[in-house]
Amino acid sequence: MSVLRFGWSAAKAAQNLRKHHVSIDAAVTVFGDEQARLIADPDHSLEENRFALLGLNGPLRLPVVVHCYRAGDDLIRLISARRAIRAEARQYG
Repeated sequence: MSVLRFGWSAAKAAQNLRKHHVSIDAAVTVFGDEQARLIADPDHSLEENRFALLGLNGPLRLPVVVHCYRAGDDLIRLISARRAIRAEARQYG
């Protein structure tokens, strides 16, 4: 069984918390939601394959976590996290 490893920029995490009021640390827990929805996000990067993960990370908390996979590092790089908008929330349930 492999363990998921996560990485992120401390400066970007602080900026994300100020802007979206969602901590990157808390966003990691979305990866434990077995009902989470993985959505490709090809429009935001030419250098890497980005994805948005929509899932629960606590009672009534439904964030969207943008991330990419770094196979060489065996790492999931977290880019941002924010609360889901209504249209995204409907996709979850």
